[in-house]
Amino acid sequence: MDDDAGIPGRAPTAGPRQTWAGLPWPVRTAVTWSACLLVVTAGLWLLGQIAVMLAPLAVALAGTLFLAALLDPVLVRLRRLRVPAGLAALLSILLLLGILGGAGVLVWNLTASQFGELSQQLDEGLQRTRDFVTSSLPVTDQQLDRLVEQIRQGLSSGAPDPVAGARKVAEVAGAVLLALVLLFFLLKDGRSMWHWVLRRLTGPRRELTAEAGRAGWRTLGAYSRGTMIIAAIDAIGIGLALVVLRVPLALPLALITFLGGFVPIIGATVAGAVAVLVALAANGPTTALLTLAAVIAVQQIEGNLLEPLVMRRQVQLHPAVILVVVTAGTLVAGVAGAFVSVPIAAVLWRVLDTVQRHRAETGRAAGTGSAAIPAAPRRSAAPPGRTGPSKRQADGLR
Repeated sequence: MDDDAGIPGRAPTAGPRQTWAGLPWPVRTAVTWSACLLVVTAGLWLLGQIAVMLAPLAVALAGTLFLAALLDPVLVRLRRLRVPAGLAALLSILLLLGILGGAGVLVWNLTASQFGELSQQLDEGLQRTRDFVTSSLPVTDQQLDRLVEQIRQGLSSGAPDPVAGARKVAEVAGAVLLALVLLFFLLKDGRSMWHWVLRRLTGPRRELTAEAGRAGWRTLGAYSRGTMIIAAIDAIGIGLALVVLRVPLALPLALITFLGGFVPIIGATVAGAVAVLVALAANGPTTALLTLAAVIAVQQIEGNLLEPLVMRRQVQLHPAVILVVVTAGTLVAGVAGAFVSVPIAAVLWRVLDTVQRHRAETGRAAGTGSAAIPAAPRRSAAPPGRTGPSKRQADGLR
């Protein structure tokens, strides 16, 4: 009982529950959602700080999972051919390194002789651009020289420290080596590790965890393979357009387009801008406009036809969400964050969606089962609340 209830002339004091219940429902809803938003934001900020502190390790783990999902079909085919797990993992990694190394050597051999010619063409293109600016805009040669000098000084002042640059190179090399080692063990023992985790769970959580894990892994595999296919098609299309338009260094620009395809929206835009700028500096505005038209055409075909066809329904993220995720990943971890942010978001979304659908189906099944119990005929004098089969039925099932 309330302490003030028995005192004459004194009204009972309202407790926290009464005060909360007395608030209007919009206020209660706003307070609840604000508190949830603060908790989620604090958790994400803490995870971001930990990721920044452990940036090489976080990038290595993300790259390992991405490459493992990409190489998983190769590993499965090798295992079906009775190849041991360790040898199959090693052959998969060697295949990946061979493709990357062969592509790099091929591009270098085909384009090394073009760098000298490109330097001369760039000088001529920059001079033509300079003449166009000074003749078409109210800008003098002295003002343009002053602007170029300010930009050059700004770039030189923002150049990284040699010691910090060497340390960054060492961190990148260590992260690459760590990713390769982790990739080998994940390909070799990944499934046994996952089964070990599932054996530690009991009851319905095991089934839910297994289903969510399968959905997340399928999403990561679909994203990695689909992104690689789309990036390759973009690189081939834009590369062919550059070859037809006689733009120098078409193969390196196609390679930049391929790498930019792994950063949705932003990567393709930056790669296309680089190709247009090279075409402008080397061959003039007409070739640059034709290159821009080719880039826009390829990207429209990729966005409206190839991406829905290749990705299908495995990766369901709105373009606005992709832009926010890529920007956040870039702010947190730079270029590496831009690469890994979208697959992480896609996998998390698929896992959360699977958990939600599983709980909804479980709730509907429980509701249907409880509603069907009173209508079922009573075949035995089972105690109240018993929903399982009778003893005779259980003996028959055995």
